[in-house]
Amino acid sequence: MKYDVIVVGGGAAGSVVAARLVENADTNVLLLEAGNDYPDITNLPYHIQYGHTRANEEPDSEHNWALRGTITEEQGEIHVAQGKVIGGGSSINGQVYLRGIPQDFDDWASWGNDEWAFTKVLPYFRKQETDKDIKDDFHGTDGPLPISRKIGETWPVIQSAFHTACLQNGFDATEDMNGVDLTGVSVVPMNNQNGVRMSTAITHLSPMRHRLNLTVRGNVFVQKVLIENSKVTGVQAECGGEVFTLESDKVVLSAGALKSPHILMLSGIGPKDQLEEFGIEVLQDTPGVGANLRNHPISPISFKVKEGIKLQPDASGVRTALRYTSQGTKKDTNDMMMTTSSLFSPFTGETLPDRIGRISCVIELPEGAGFVRLASSDPAVQPKFDYRYFSHPEDMRRMRDGIRLAVKLLETDAYKDVSDERVSPTEDILGDDDALDLWIKQTVGTARHVSGTCKIGPDSDPMAVVDQQCRVKGVHGLWVADSSVMPQVPRANANATAIMIGERVGEWAG
Repeated sequence: MKYDVIVVGGGAAGSVVAARLVENADTNVLLLEAGNDYPDITNLPYHIQYGHTRANEEPDSEHNWALRGTITEEQGEIHVAQGKVIGGGSSINGQVYLRGIPQDFDDWASWGNDEWAFTKVLPYFRKQETDKDIKDDFHGTDGPLPISRKIGETWPVIQSAFHTACLQNGFDATEDMNGVDLTGVSVVPMNNQNGVRMSTAITHLSPMRHRLNLTVRGNVFVQKVLIENSKVTGVQAECGGEVFTLESDKVVLSAGALKSPHILMLSGIGPKDQLEEFGIEVLQDTPGVGANLRNHPISPISFKVKEGIKLQPDASGVRTALRYTSQGTKKDTNDMMMTTSSLFSPFTGETLPDRIGRISCVIELPEGAGFVRLASSDPAVQPKFDYRYFSHPEDMRRMRDGIRLAVKLLETDAYKDVSDERVSPTEDILGDDDALDLWIKQTVGTARHVSGTCKIGPDSDPMAVVDQQCRVKGVHGLWVADSSVMPQVPRANANATAIMIGERVGEWAG
């Protein structure tokens, strides 16, 4: 059978693309997911349904690609969790629902992408959500994704102390991190309902599964896109040890910012030197494929929590965060964020030692960029990737200042009944720039906000991979719809922005 559209990857964006495409009854859509598909949400594994991020992100989890990538030279390769299940990252992430700030999208527009100005993307953010707390022109009221801030719930002690410490250090409070006044400390909006993680597999895809023009297949690994005379003809995929061809004149890659560029390169679209090195026929020399890898570095200070303080493991509970602008950076950029956690980090999925709390500093607008590169022509061999954290000196300066600010927060009265002592960094490290820089490189973690590797850009940008409608340049019938098309990682968790991209490509690829 020949399909009208094949969507590769049922993640945060891919599930949205497929769901929107099949609203047109005349469009037959095949959605292929490399991980497990759970057609009946009542059969979702407990740790996917109820937000146990830590279990989902263990290297041996069947719902995790468990990739390996370099973070800094000092640390070498680390485990990088990426969702391998219907819903993708939205099925295993920390459920934080923060949009990119308006300036993010206006920046994209200023780089020659006027279709991505904030006024153009806002209707699609509104389309995807129902905000339970705020009713105004900036928030959706009838979208499939429920958003709430846990207003009225009891705050965990760790979160309450952090919020108070920010106020005591002169930061303002803000009521809405997805609105107009973004700067300051606030409760974080979340995409869960009654404790259930609301992935796009639940919110967007599940209500459309009854449609006869939608076919969803799990455990299907797409090896490459098939292209003849610069036109898409289908995909080559493997399932149960058998390799077969599926036909379509339209393909949407939604495999994520590590796998989408990998599939493009295996298909013959990418940097010519890499393709030739591994004997892949060069269909199109596109040097930007795999370049411009962006992500948020996260560096935490640690403290010993006093005995008697209850540490709450519920991943769907109240969380707080601080958005601020680092010193020496132009006004109103909100280029930094701080969060706090205990037991495990919702940003990295990392399990923390017993009775240890953290205040984590996040560079929201990194200057440095990394890359994804081929390691083999074998689709089963993962690509090489390197975040190249702190390759730009401005990133290290901001993180160093952020660590010292986090220590200042910990030393306020807000923590006097919460923290016994700071564990790291120690005082001798904290007071020495060189020692602190080394400590940061040795201990920095990474968010799961990988982006930028197939970026949007005008024809004047030689590193652009897709045009403003996310069509791969030079190939008819091929789109990319995931965080890889973002020219810069947004100053927020990437999930909400990836869903917005899915909403838009769902219209364009129809």
